[in-house]
Amino acid sequence: MASPTPKDAPRAFAVFGASVAAPRLEPGLYVVSTPIGNLGDITLRALQTLAAADVIACEDTRVSRVLTNHFAIATRLLAYHDHNAEKQRPKLLQMLADGAAVALISDAGTPLISDPGLKLVAEALDAGHRVVPIPGASALLAATVAAGLATDTVLFAGFLPNKGGPRKRRIEVLAGIPASLVFYESPNRLAAGLKDLAEVLGADRPAAVARELTKKFETVRRGTLGSLTEAYAGESVKGEIVIVVGPPEEVAETEIDIDAALAEALSRSGASAAAGEVAKATGRDRRTLYKRAVELKNAAAVGEGGS
Repeated sequence: MASPTPKDAPRAFAVFGASVAAPRLEPGLYVVSTPIGNLGDITLRALQTLAAADVIACEDTRVSRVLTNHFAIATRLLAYHDHNAEKQRPKLLQMLADGAAVALISDAGTPLISDPGLKLVAEALDAGHRVVPIPGASALLAATVAAGLATDTVLFAGFLPNKGGPRKRRIEVLAGIPASLVFYESPNRLAAGLKDLAEVLGADRPAAVARELTKKFETVRRGTLGSLTEAYAGESVKGEIVIVVGPPEEVAETEIDIDAALAEALSRSGASAAAGEVAKATGRDRRTLYKRAVELKNAAAVGEGGS
């Protein structure tokens, strides 16, 4: 394991050709946001923190070394990721107990946002150590403000499940939430993910696909889930991807009779399919609708039996 940077080592970083001294840090865990692509998005406070820390815990030392080398930061790097966290976390906690300043970063963006680090932060807090956020770039926020969709209420849903069945069930849970939904997605699952989103949420629901944010080939494609599904069907894409889906249309309580809609749907299909159909049309919670559909179906069966 990489030991902390010696206490007497000079702490500095370079920016625009000038070397800048980094003041010493108080002991604690510093959760530092790093660029999501463009190195120019790093903040001065982040540079000061990384340069002054005793050690930088990062997902991949090769990725993070590109950043530290670019800004002439000599702080030692320590790999901390999902596969070695159980082994490395006690060592980092011991460093904190010994009075070290530990910086936590991810490969890109803000740590803990679909990245490892939560357990380290939680256990550091439980042990009484300071945890200091150093805010900065985030693909979540960058995509949300570029999508042109509602931003008053936003739900970050992370990565959807890999397989179709679990993915659709997860989308169904989110369908009626009155908020813009934000997902991270991998290039090889983008087309399938958009198709399932369109099927469950409705092809007309507004959405945007943001790719390679802050990088040379940054693109933000806006449209409906239906049009975006068609656009990316069979298309090979690369890079980090964020999907933003606008909130469902508000439907006044007086504008629709839920029981009537369920009864009409039940005339063509079973309770589960009927609930899904009405949930898509109204934005209501599918599980609540399913329960009501079963009640209506049972009531109809009793009525038929009594006649």
